[in-house]
Amino acid sequence: MAYFPEVSGKVAYEGPACKTPLAFKHYDATKIVGGKSMREHLRFAVCYWHTFKAAGMDPFGLPTMVRAWDASGDPIQRAKDTMDAAFEFFTKLGVDYWCFHDRDIAPEGADFTESCKNLNALVDYAEQKQKETGVKLLWGTANLFSHPRYQAGAATNPDPNVFAHAAAQVKHAIDATHRLGGLGYTFWGGREGYETLWNTKMQQERAQFARLLHMAVEYKKEIGFECQFYIEPKPMEPTKHQYDSDTEACLNFLREFDLMDHLKLNLETNHATLAGHTMQHEMRAASASGILGSVDANTGDELIGWDTDQFPTNVYLTTQIMLEILAMGGFKTGGLNFDAKVRRQSIDTEDLFHAHIGGMDAFAKGLEIAQAIIDDGRLDKLVADRYDGWTHGFGEKVLSGHRTFADCEDHVLRHGEPTRKSGRQERIENLINEFVL
Repeated sequence: MAYFPEVSGKVAYEGPACKTPLAFKHYDATKIVGGKSMREHLRFAVCYWHTFKAAGMDPFGLPTMVRAWDASGDPIQRAKDTMDAAFEFFTKLGVDYWCFHDRDIAPEGADFTESCKNLNALVDYAEQKQKETGVKLLWGTANLFSHPRYQAGAATNPDPNVFAHAAAQVKHAIDATHRLGGLGYTFWGGREGYETLWNTKMQQERAQFARLLHMAVEYKKEIGFECQFYIEPKPMEPTKHQYDSDTEACLNFLREFDLMDHLKLNLETNHATLAGHTMQHEMRAASASGILGSVDANTGDELIGWDTDQFPTNVYLTTQIMLEILAMGGFKTGGLNFDAKVRRQSIDTEDLFHAHIGGMDAFAKGLEIAQAIIDDGRLDKLVADRYDGWTHGFGEKVLSGHRTFADCEDHVLRHGEPTRKSGRQERIENLINEFVL
């Protein structure tokens, strides 16, 4: 059965002048930019949850989408139909990677044993699909937030019995990711936070979360799984406050609990917005500490204070993201995962293609612009000139630890009031517009 008859073969690149709705205007997978193909730079992935499991439900309304792959009354058959649809979509869209939660691909069973049996069956099926199509797994994860048992968190739950269930579920999700050759595994603490501090031992809960992560690191070594672990920051929603609230909070957490060598960050634009930051800020903070690993490619509506998970179409945003990725030398294990969903009124399967095509084109254009800015060199020179005083003489000696307070006072007495210099913000904004407009 063809679940996406609107695309007979693969979505093709037709160039900027084309008017074909289901064609790429900017994403040419084989085009060389900065010494690598667009495919190698961008490493696009489709998320399983929003794309194939979301049905258009929101806090104020029932589902709006009827999907052919969701019709069977048998949960396992329905899961297999969904996977058939997913791999048809991946291949027709022309992406190389996908991402999943364990409960996306396999239904929860009546008990833990049945849930594991279901997961194993669908991993077998996914393994077959990957071999048939060549599509690879970017990363897997466990859903530790939907089931009622996780109402007060998973690793951070006050009940150690719930912690044990979460740890066992993570073990099997790591096994599933390992079997499917996943390049990474992500920990997203959907309820790893608190609703009120009146009933919360915050430091103990943070220590519990760290313990689960250390157990996962130990288990990964035990089974010989050479993948990258990620934490995905988010400040709130569904909890009032989550312990992995933003990049800096995660950095503090990883350093405090001796996990810096074991985890990098999977950053999401909409989560950055909810934290009161730009994605550029989050990525710069992570990259500066060497823990920028992967990106959930989406955006949010800044007028709506919740996680809308929209597809990214803003070329300024994609340019900023690609500048940060190029600056760190490109992805090593991560990629651009479209953790995004079509709008509630976009009920046709065709809309899934429009959404992903738009996001992929926006990132392809952002990549080209970012590389052009780097090749041009003027932005780097403006920044370098601004900080030039720190590269030699007194500034260099301060940074290298060879000057004291007394030396600084002596410097002031000898040189007097500093000459103020312009930050050139408007000039830089105009420079960026040269490439974007």
